[in-house]
Amino acid sequence: MPTLYVYEHCPFCIKARMIFGLKNIPFHLVTLLNDDVDTPTAMVGRKMVPIFERDGQYMPESLDIVARIDADGTPVLTGARRPEVAQWLSRTGSALYRQFLPRAAVAPFPEFATTSARAYFLTNKENPDLPFSAILKDRKTALDSLNPLLAELDALIQAPDAVNGTLSYDDIDLFAQLHSFSIVRGLTYTGKVETYRQTLSKRTGIPLLDAIAI
Repeated sequence: MPTLYVYEHCPFCIKARMIFGLKNIPFHLVTLLNDDVDTPTAMVGRKMVPIFERDGQYMPESLDIVARIDADGTPVLTGARRPEVAQWLSRTGSALYRQFLPRAAVAPFPEFATTSARAYFLTNKENPDLPFSAILKDRKTALDSLNPLLAELDALIQAPDAVNGTLSYDDIDLFAQLHSFSIVRGLTYTGKVETYRQTLSKRTGIPLLDAIAI
């Protein structure tokens, strides 16, 4: 059985996980500790995830993994991309990850199962001039910056199970982004957005983070 090495908070890992669910391909999911440098380095030469392992061969890079798995048998990502979706993803990135990283740092993800693993994340991701604690206290900014973006997305969704009407790489990117959104408590998901994120969560077998939202 193939193995995928991930961090659960990692959006690139979500992208790689999605294709297994969309194609109903069994795989073994392994979550590495965030401060485990040696394991991924031994596999692909540096600390990174996701890493796909099959038959003793290792492959990094989320979209390369997606392409490899989708090429096995009948492809499912057959739709075209749309520039409007790419533009929305690009515009949301900065505002989203400003709110996502502080929440990931305190969430009960298995990659932070040890004190040293969580400390490693904080050391590498937190800006000393803007502590995560300060961002977490300012809930109004989080909601005011992210809710308008979610409202804009509603008009871009053409089908409940595919943003462009047919599954495409835009869905890989978009669901991973919405998965990260779901760690922010109190966001408003409009009708099409809510249906889409729940449908893709079910189809891929990847739970949203609503239950641990902060």
